[in-house]
Amino acid sequence: MGKRKVAIIGAGHTGATLAFMLAEKTLADVVLLDKPENEKPARGKALDISESGPIFNFNNKIKGTSDYQDITGSDIVVITAGVARKPGMSRDDLIQINESVMAQVTEGIKTYAPDSTIIVLTNPVDAMTYAVYKLSGFPKNRVLGQSGILDTARYRTFIAEALDVARTDVSGLVLGGHGDTMVPLLSTTTVGGVPITELLEQDKIDAIVDRTRKGGAEIVGLLGNGSAYYAPAAAIFEMAAAILKDERRVLPAITYLEGEYGFNDICLGVPTLIGENGVEQVIETKLSDDEKAQLKASADAVEEVKSALKYS
Repeated sequence: MGKRKVAIIGAGHTGATLAFMLAEKTLADVVLLDKPENEKPARGKALDISESGPIFNFNNKIKGTSDYQDITGSDIVVITAGVARKPGMSRDDLIQINESVMAQVTEGIKTYAPDSTIIVLTNPVDAMTYAVYKLSGFPKNRVLGQSGILDTARYRTFIAEALDVARTDVSGLVLGGHGDTMVPLLSTTTVGGVPITELLEQDKIDAIVDRTRKGGAEIVGLLGNGSAYYAPAAAIFEMAAAILKDERRVLPAITYLEGEYGFNDICLGVPTLIGENGVEQVIETKLSDDEKAQLKASADAVEEVKSALKYS
């Protein structure tokens, strides 16, 4: 197998951070693409990353461009392009602007990288993943969205902080839409195998769940201009690695549902098996009645945003 290639559409903080991670871990050659007026910054970031190669011992090619022809042959295309959420702006406010961006980007992918797997990060990500799936005509396993890995990472971080334990010892799963209705599964959350309910009082658990749901907004508020990018890039990296190395990881991802968990014609965050073919299986875990109700409410919220889509 030849060298792998990942194209990143959108050379902002998240796209550039992901490009650096892919290069530093020698996972793939990278094309960092942005619109023509942003081509020079994209080229500058690509050159800057390349110049770290002698220090971090990688030889991957990193190219900045505004020409979609440069994504030809990509194994994965990551979409980070779009308007970032600003303080006081809900994810739903973004839908009209970012859907039009998805339409333009998807056309370029269909033309130059028709055999790629697409990973969507642009918010509101559940609806944008649905738009890209419909606009691309790709099989559902090759269009997925990132939310659950990031949300779960935040959830695990907050639990670790509360208990003063290693973040890596916390296991959890967050399902549903990427927003205020996401569903952390308390029933399967453990620390070194010990149920979270045995380690923390319910009011503290509730506070952690609430903070997880507002995790993105918390960072937006702190930054004051822009949104999170280190952890989102890391989450995309984990998905890309699972595909490129056929790791067959069980990871939460946004995927198109056709009856799983009782939902149809919607892209929603659920546990998935990710390997070289993208989403190779949706894993249906048993949920409590309360978790089912929460997931239904989350799906309803995503459906409401989806109903505002114009092109798809």
